[in-house]
Amino acid sequence: MNEKFIHPKDQIINIMKRIYEMEMTTLSGGNLSILDEDGNVWITPAGGDKGKLTSEDIVCVKPDGKYEGLQRPSSELAFHKAILESRPDFRAVVHTHSPTLVAYSISGEIPDTRHIAQAYRTCGTVAYAPYALTGSHQLGVNIANTFSQGVDTVLLENHGVVCGGKTLLEAYQRMEALDFCARSLVNANRLNSEKLILNPDLETYLERQQDLPEFDIENHPEREVQLRGDIVDIIQRSCKRQLMNSTQGIVSARLDDNSFLIVPDHVDRFNMTQDDMVLIKDQKRERGKNASRSVDLHEIIYKMNPQVGSVIMAQSPAAMTYAITSEPFESRTIPESYIMLREVVSVGLEVRYNAPEEIAQLILNDHPVLMVENDCVLVTGKTILEAFDRLEVLEFTAKSLLKAMSLGECKPIDPDRIKELENKFFTQ
Repeated sequence: MNEKFIHPKDQIINIMKRIYEMEMTTLSGGNLSILDEDGNVWITPAGGDKGKLTSEDIVCVKPDGKYEGLQRPSSELAFHKAILESRPDFRAVVHTHSPTLVAYSISGEIPDTRHIAQAYRTCGTVAYAPYALTGSHQLGVNIANTFSQGVDTVLLENHGVVCGGKTLLEAYQRMEALDFCARSLVNANRLNSEKLILNPDLETYLERQQDLPEFDIENHPEREVQLRGDIVDIIQRSCKRQLMNSTQGIVSARLDDNSFLIVPDHVDRFNMTQDDMVLIKDQKRERGKNASRSVDLHEIIYKMNPQVGSVIMAQSPAAMTYAITSEPFESRTIPESYIMLREVVSVGLEVRYNAPEEIAQLILNDHPVLMVENDCVLVTGKTILEAFDRLEVLEFTAKSLLKAMSLGECKPIDPDRIKELENKFFTQ
């Protein structure tokens, strides 16, 4: 999707709909703006139902301050203009009242994105702007001064979060990635055992790129077309269920012993299509497309595990709590969890990039679900649906474990009953 061919009104409506449906703001809260090539600022209206915006609701503010529209512009127009003036590289601003990010804004804390590689890649360092009256000139000064430090994401004291970007989608993705990261960090604080990857390590891993040679596709067999559609369906379901977000989440599916399909890099997950999927064959990529940077890991998993038909990597907030802490993940909670997940083990981020065959070997040794520290959760299955089922069970189990902490000590299924489950479900 190329934003420059979509009217600012429609961009604002689409992104605000996402924000509201993902429960990152309320009916009346939050505001979005876009600066167009003529110097006009398109912005959400003051008040109104943010869940049901129409093109008539969006207000156009002219360079001279006059506005066109049926409603008044947002009361936060002043700080949107101040941000856009202080950062010429920005063309859009997103402000929301995500409950988790509001929690940080009212506690005076800043989510450290270095805990999760993708969050750091998307958001960078997060800053904090001091409080000022809503809609005031001083609030605009405080926020603009903070953005002038070179950061792209700012928490507002006792208010919420503001993100800027070259496009509205980029600004939204920064807010969304930070929200996912913050939810995992809040859970991790309960466990009191966070791990932290320092900047130098993250930079080393995030700079890595894949540059496979290309090949031309002559035709698209029925099975390939079906798998392309299945991957798109799972990606969209994952986003709706907040198991993935628009910048992260990798799904691949095996075609045969020498080829598989995988999602592309840098494409909005909410709007992926069948044509976006990248065919990998004999260690070459479909011409003109950039595969996910994890393509080498997926290839090794398929090569060493003929039983695996699909691989999913995600950053679902509850499960990621265990990927950023030293707390072991207890899968012996209910029979379904243990049957689906088996024993969940963790591997270091450096293993993913420097020794991916170790991950493939763990899967071969009956560990279909892995935690990659400070990076992602990785699940496999014979089919895409089985892998997705495991991802859902993993997230639901993690939520149950975190909720159980407020009730008392977690009591796993005892070893004798685990043996009963293994004898019934795992023996050939």
